[in-house]
Amino acid sequence: MYSGPSIEELRGRASEEYSVSTRKRGKIAVVAGMIGNIAVCIVKFVAAFISGSSAMLSEAIHSVVDSCDGVFMLLGLHRANRKPDYLHPFGYGKELYFWTMVVALLVFFMGGGMSLVKGVQSIQETMAGTHVLGDTTLNFIVIVAGMVIEGITLGIGIKQFNAARGDVGPVKFIRDAKDPSLYTVVLEDSAAELGLCFALVSTIVCDVTGNLYFDGVASILIGILLCFVAIILLRETKGLLVGEGMKHQSLDELRDIVEADDRVISCGRILTMYMGPEDLLIAIDATFKTELSAHEVLLTVDDLERRLHARWPQAHSVFIEAESMRSVLRQKLVEENWEDEYEDEYEDEVEEEFEEREQERLEQKLIEDEDLLKTFEKIQSDEEKAQRAAQEAPGEKGTEGAER
Repeated sequence: MYSGPSIEELRGRASEEYSVSTRKRGKIAVVAGMIGNIAVCIVKFVAAFISGSSAMLSEAIHSVVDSCDGVFMLLGLHRANRKPDYLHPFGYGKELYFWTMVVALLVFFMGGGMSLVKGVQSIQETMAGTHVLGDTTLNFIVIVAGMVIEGITLGIGIKQFNAARGDVGPVKFIRDAKDPSLYTVVLEDSAAELGLCFALVSTIVCDVTGNLYFDGVASILIGILLCFVAIILLRETKGLLVGEGMKHQSLDELRDIVEADDRVISCGRILTMYMGPEDLLIAIDATFKTELSAHEVLLTVDDLERRLHARWPQAHSVFIEAESMRSVLRQKLVEENWEDEYEDEYEDEVEEEFEEREQERLEQKLIEDEDLLKTFEKIQSDEEKAQRAAQEAPGEKGTEGAER
C-alpha cells in the first residue's frame, strides 16, 4: 500500500542532517565566546585608558557588547527550551529569535554606533590638536593577546559551525539555519578578530608615522564592521521571528512521501512553520480514496505521521486534514480559473446554493419579524383594554351611588 521509502530509510536521512543537536553546538560556541570576551574586556579598557587610543576603546566596547550578547543568547536558549503550556501551546521556541534580535540591536547601536561616534570625535580632536596618543606598548600586548584569545574562541565556533552545516556552503547555511545562536557567535567573533586587526594596523601606523588620524579611521572602520554584522543578524532574525517554513526541496520531498501511499489520491496544500530551532509545525490537506472507511483513514493518517516524524524529528506538531473531492475540485477551479463547462457547472451550483441560503435567511427573518409584530400588537391591545377599563370604572361607581 505504501511504495515510498521505509521508516528506517527516512530516519537515516534525518540522522545525516540532525546527528548532533544544532542547539547544543550553538551553546558550546556561545559559552566559549563569552569566556573569551570577558577575559580580554577589562584589559582592553585599561589599555585604552592608558594609551588614549580610540581604536582600542572601540574594541573594549565591542568586547562589552559581545559579553552581553553571550548572556542574552544563553538566556534565549534557556527560555526557548521551556515546555508548552496552555497559554503557549506550541512552546517558547521563538523566544530565542527575540533575544537574537536584542543582540543584533545591541551590536548595532552600542557597538557600531559608539565606535563611529568615538572615531569621529578622535578625528575632530586630531584636527584641533588635542588628541594625544600615549605609550602604545601596552596596546600591542593587549591586541596580540586579544587576537590569540579571540582566535581560540573563533576556532571553537567555526568547528561547531562547520560540523553543523556539513557540505552546505556557509552563506546558504546562514540563510537556511533555524538556530541563530551558532552563526551569531561566529559572525561576532569574526568581527572581533577583524576589528583587532584594524586596531593593530592603526597602532603601528600611528606609532611609526605619528599621524593620529589613523586611530580615528580605525575606530570608524570597526564601527562600520559591527553595523554590517548587526544588519545581517537583523535580516536573518526578522524572517525567523515573523515565521519561516520549509524550503521548496523539503516540501517536494514531503509531498512525495504523502502521495507514495496508495490510500492517498493527492496531497493538497502544505503549510509549515518553524516555531523554534528544533520545533517544526506541519499542516497537510490530503485527499483519501472514497472507499476507505473512517477507521482506515485514521490508520492512514497515523502511518503518514510516523513517516513524517521519522524524516523530520523536529516536526513535533503534524496535522493531516482529510479533504473531500468536492472541496479539492472547488479549490482547483478557483486557483486555475478554468474556463470550460466544468467552471460553468460549478458556478451555477454555487449560485443555486447561495440563492437557497439567502432565501432561507429571508424567510427566517420574515418569521422573526412576524412574531415580533404579533407580540407588539398583543401588547398594544392589552394596553388599550386596560385604558378602557380604567375609563369605565368611575362611571360604574357613580351609578352605584345614585341607586343607593
